[in-house]
Amino acid sequence: MYDLIIIGGGPAGLTAAVYARRAGLSTLILEITVCGGQIINSQNVENFPAISSIEGWRLADNWQRQALDLGAELKSAEVTGVELRGDTKLVKTAKGDYEAMAVIIATGAGHRKLDCPGAAELSGRGVSTCASCDGAFFRGRPVAVVGGGNTAFEDALYLAGICEKVYIVHRRREFRAERHLIEAAKSKTNVEFLTPCIPTQILADGNGRVRAMTVRDVETGEERELPTPGVFTAIGMVPDTKRFENICRLDDAGYILAGEDCETGTPGVYVAGDCRAKSLRQLVTAASDGAVAGTAASRYENMRR
Repeated sequence: MYDLIIIGGGPAGLTAAVYARRAGLSTLILEITVCGGQIINSQNVENFPAISSIEGWRLADNWQRQALDLGAELKSAEVTGVELRGDTKLVKTAKGDYEAMAVIIATGAGHRKLDCPGAAELSGRGVSTCASCDGAFFRGRPVAVVGGGNTAFEDALYLAGICEKVYIVHRRREFRAERHLIEAAKSKTNVEFLTPCIPTQILADGNGRVRAMTVRDVETGEERELPTPGVFTAIGMVPDTKRFENICRLDDAGYILAGEDCETGTPGVYVAGDCRAKSLRQLVTAASDGAVAGTAASRYENMRR
């Protein structure tokens, strides 16, 4: 029996663990992969207050070390659901069940999949969601980035430094990325913008790897084939929350509904990070949610005692 179980070891979950341990709660973090969430795939993090630039994996490692040094426990397990049993919460995993008086859901969100023929079949064979992980495989060759937000432009800028050419494919004329990222991409001679365009098919070569991608101009209907053995997608995120709909309310997009207090409406159940319904999802807001949720859980425990 723990005072608190945190489901997810990303920035929100790790920050929650720091605050919970400082408040004296016995705390267990359950994470199926590695701690750090999306930042472990970031070459450099440059938008976290007081840190001008830091490698994503290093920031994640620092976060994890701080939580563990304070006494939080970390176990690798896939959480399949949570059941309410009176005041206690039974957290079910593929490796056994754990009990706690309070739970913080910090499962984040996963990459939205590209919906066109060939995308699923060629995932991992030229179609990728991680430029810093897979970009080196396409060094000196043309690649495409699908998306128009910050992640898409950060990926494109990274790839522009190692690839022959980078196509940025976006369904609208206007981009959602920050202005400085757009201007930086425009300054690159090997970056070409294709807007408003959508991918229509990803084509394979004789070895079952990506050979090219076809795109269609949504205004003119004109189609074009891009000779891109690498296709990187950055078209948004999907929250990992379906398994918790029995204990909290979800909005139409699947995000868990909670206010700035991170309380879900179920006593002792809180949400933090990118899986919470909110207007801005950044490292700093994930950390904020973690601090709020960890503090709320400690108040809940103190009220019970």
